Formats: sequence, structure tokens, C-alpha cells
Amino acid sequence: MSGNLFELMGASVSSRRPAIRTPDGGRLDYGGVVARSGRIANALRGLGVAPGDRVAVQVDKSAEALLLYLACLRAGAVYLPLNTAYTLAELAYFIGDAEPALVACSPGRRDALAASTSARVETLDADGRGSLADLADASPAAFATLPVAREDLAAILYTSGTTGRSKGAMLSHGNLASNALTLKDAWRFSADDVLLHALPIFHTHGLFVATNVTLLSGASMILLPKFDAGAILQRLPEATVMMGVPTFYTRLLDEPGLEAAARNIRLFVSGSAPLLAETHRQWQARTGHAILERYGMTETNMNTSNPYDGARVPGSVGPPLPGVEVRITDAETGTPLAQGEVGMIEVRGPNVFSGYWRMPEKTAAEFREGGYFITGDLGTIDAAGYVSIVGRAKDLVISGGFNVYPKEVEDAIDALPGVVESAVVGLPHKDFGEAVTAVVVVTPDAELDEAGVLAALSETLASYKRPKRVLFVPELPRNTMGKVQKAELRARLSDLYD
Repeated sequence: MSGNLFELMGASVSSRRPAIRTPDGGRLDYGGVVARSGRIANALRGLGVAPGDRVAVQVDKSAEALLLYLACLRAGAVYLPLNTAYTLAELAYFIGDAEPALVACSPGRRDALAASTSARVETLDADGRGSLADLADASPAAFATLPVAREDLAAILYTSGTTGRSKGAMLSHGNLASNALTLKDAWRFSADDVLLHALPIFHTHGLFVATNVTLLSGASMILLPKFDAGAILQRLPEATVMMGVPTFYTRLLDEPGLEAAARNIRLFVSGSAPLLAETHRQWQARTGHAILERYGMTETNMNTSNPYDGARVPGSVGPPLPGVEVRITDAETGTPLAQGEVGMIEVRGPNVFSGYWRMPEKTAAEFREGGYFITGDLGTIDAAGYVSIVGRAKDLVISGGFNVYPKEVEDAIDALPGVVESAVVGLPHKDFGEAVTAVVVVTPDAELDEAGVLAALSETLASYKRPKRVLFVPELPRNTMGKVQKAELRARLSDLYD
């Protein structure tokens, strides 16, 4: 039997059931999803995309973009979503590393990308139109979904670490299917559900958790192009589930009318960044709903979840999901620690990726004997089995649900005239979970201020990577070995965004 994720999506769905609704009144039923994804899959084949080829995608969110993902699954291609905020300089690395057969981009970037890559370049705009859509229009709807093995790659998602270059996490059809089916059951999804989908679809949360769980349940989604508090309040009464990052919830708490809008929702889910316990309490007081917080990573999909039935504990990400093993170990030796002790979170299960694209040494370094993946997060497990994350062993900053690699930002700042050195840290922030913050040392004659640094970085870094604040100091704190003490910086500046 084929392990193709797409076949699971269509296994028990009536062709006339609604699948995707858009703000402009557009509606696509499951029969339309099958037909349109078939046309796009045929277009991919006509462009020379073969099974196993990578398809790099940097386009605005639309129903057509979501169908391109499904078409890649059907064609056996490897889907490579890229953040829409990436600059052309950043894209060059990902395209060079993944060597895609096809790049789909916004129309405004086609010429620049075509000049810098040997891959075929086609376009999709925010309305789902472009050269790729035109090719799909001219292609037949009938397409025999390619049989694949569960271990065959479905996607590569690039994730930042704290050292070295970005890594491409290789996720198989089996990884994605096992996690989506587990979440479907854990969160009680059914064909009667309507998901309010305001997340980006270049990220594991919006692409795999939200989309895969919805479609494997035969449910439907209201596909919003982005988060907008007013649009969310308008559409909430039509939905039964909303998934978001903490920023969604903090901003919605500022909106009048939240209580009435949330009345019909059965489940609010939060992830991609830590949810403040205070936000959890305020939300429950305002709406009567306890937000369900869960914990996952690009490399593992979802690992733990607060229960659907039972206590959803503020500040905790809940017990391990069925089939997923989580343990706490000594970070250096990998020795399992006693209950309640703080240590490295390690994960094993069918959800865990196979490794990093073309990085066998890095892959080997991130796994223990026995198949446990070393997450880099520090945490503890209590007597009830609930996991709490207390920090990160690495300097990774998660801002608004996106991973930010401090060294990349530091390198960009250090290259500016007059900069001696810099240190980038994440600081607590009500909206973003963590705010990227730069602390900079300059030469005595430097003519550089905060606005100048931010303006320069706008040319080289995606917006979510840029610091929210740039602070200037005479020197950075160091230990006796000369290493910058980022923990001390975080402690000094912990109330900067209060």
C-alpha cells in the first residue's frame, strides 16, 4: 500500500464537502481540491519535475499555494516552503543548497531569480494567479497520485541553529501522516470542524499542523491571508477551531467583542513560541476557554500537547502525544535524569525527521544511540507527565513563532562601518514571545545610531530577524575565557519591553 500522505487525505471525504473558503467568497470542495491539485501536478510533470525533485516555493498565502503543496505530494516531489520575508540574498543559499528543479515565486522576483539559478522559475501571486496557474489551467485534472513509501521525502524545511549554516530538515510522508493522525484524534477533529486558518503556510505550524490535520479529518478551513484582529473577530463565529501563535492571543485580548466572537469555538490552540501563563489566564477569564498549548519543532512536528479533556496547565506544554517518547537527560552525557530534574529534552517517535539535507555529520551529532533526537531545549517532566520548557541550551531566539539565528544578525551588524562587535539576544515580549534585541559596541568616532543600524539591516535580513531595539554600550560583559555573557545581558535587559 502506498504511503502517500495525499491518499490519506482523500480516503474518507465526500467530494461535495467544503474544504477551503477564502475571504472573497471563494469556495472549493474536496472534489475541487482533487481536481485542481491534479492539474497542478500535471503542470509540474510537464515542467520536468520528477519524483524526488525539490520544488522551492516563496509565494504569498493563497488557496492555490496550498494546492501546490498537495500537488507536490501527489507527484512525489519534495516541497520546500520558504519564508516570504527572505531577501534575494537569503534565497540564494537555500536554492543553492537544495538544488530545486522548480522555483515558484511572486511575479516581482521572477527575473532576479531566473538570472541566479538554473532551475525553472514560475510565478504565483497573492490571488493565486501567475505562470504556474496558467500552466495548470491548460493541464488535465486527472492525475494518478504517485505511490510512495512512508520513508520517502515529502518536504524539506530549513531551520536555523546556533552555529553554522541553516539546515534542511528532511520530513517523510510517514512523519507527516503519523503526526497529523495523532493530532486529529488527540484534538477530536471531525468533518464537522471549521478551522480559522490565519497562520503562514511556509512554517510547520500552518502547513503541517493546521492544514494536514484539517484535511485528514475531512474538515474545512477559512483561509485568511494573514493575521488581522478585525478579520479574525469577524470570522470566528463561523469557525469551531483556531490555531495561532501567542501574538494572536495577546492582540485579540485588546479587542472589544472577543467574548461574543469566541462563543462557538470549541478549541483554541497555541504554539510556535512560549505562551505566557498570564495570557493563558486572561484568555480563560475573558472567553471561558483554556488555550491548549503544545510543543513541537520543525524536525519533529508535534511532540507533546495539553489534553483535550483534562487540565490544560498554564506554562506547561502537556504530556507526550501517543506514540511519542520524551525524556529528560544530562545534556553532556545523555544519561536520563530523575523526575522533576531539569535537563535536555530528547524525543523519539514516528514523527521525528530522518536527518538534515546533505549534512550527515550534523545529523549524527543530533541523535543519541537508540534514535532519540536532541532538541536543544531544556525542560522537566512532573509527576503527572506534563512537560515544561524552562529554556534553550542554545542561543536560538523564537520571535513571533519564527526561529532567529543570533549569529546571522550579529554578522550583519558587525559588517557595518564603525561597529566593533555586537551581541544579539531574545528578551521577553508580550506580543512576540521573545524580541530580537541587539547590543552594540562602536568606535568613538562612529556616526551610527539605532535608526541607521535598522535601515542597513533592512537590505540584508528578513523583517522578523531584525532587532526590535538596538542598544549601544561601551563594552560587552565577558567571562574569564573572553566569552560574551549573553545570560547577563538578558538579565540586565529583561524588563526592556515591559
